[in-house]
Amino acid sequence: MNAPRTSSEGSITLHRNDLPDGLTFTGSVAVDTETMGLKPHRDRLCLVQLSAGDGTAHLVQIIPTSLGGKGYDCPNLKRLMADPSVTKIMHFARFDVAILQHALGITVSPVVCTKIAARLVRTFTDRHGLAALCRDMLGVDLSKQQQTSDWGALDLKPEQLAYAASDVLYLHALWAKMDALLHREGRRELAQACYDFLPARARLDLLGYEDPDIFSHRA
Repeated sequence: MNAPRTSSEGSITLHRNDLPDGLTFTGSVAVDTETMGLKPHRDRLCLVQLSAGDGTAHLVQIIPTSLGGKGYDCPNLKRLMADPSVTKIMHFARFDVAILQHALGITVSPVVCTKIAARLVRTFTDRHGLAALCRDMLGVDLSKQQQTSDWGALDLKPEQLAYAASDVLYLHALWAKMDALLHREGRRELAQACYDFLPARARLDLLGYEDPDIFSHRA
């Protein structure tokens, strides 16, 4: 079921259970997720947001079989997330890659992450959240009012859909700015090495190596 909407930020289409046949993304796609919490083994994936950077957001609502949906039986979404020819642009990709790999049973690659980029080049500040970056780099104010709402609800509110869409609608523009800074500061190659490691970092997190961190010096 598709439910097209228009917000002040762009066009939003809600898809239930999977992306529709025939909808394709080439080159790159902005990706974000909404979940019931921050623990992939406990909290289910509820929504996957996608944008080609064209002002349109496609939201895939993952509905459990117990509620009449198909759960994680979403072949078109899985194919896109694992497609080696499409770069997935994310913010704090470590979490999104982990929840997608855990829920969908795939390896999400290739990936770039605007938060990693920000930490590598914006060393003059500790404000690396998406809202702060969009405000500083793009002059866009994002509302975070719906951040802690119930994403497991069968019927998502218009405010939730608008919030979810905003998390991907600006990622292409933000990535262009951050990538330029990485090149300027001579850290693009280092950033790429971090991006390439993200699927493995996510697997370590899923195995419980977030704490203790195997890269930490402490015993």
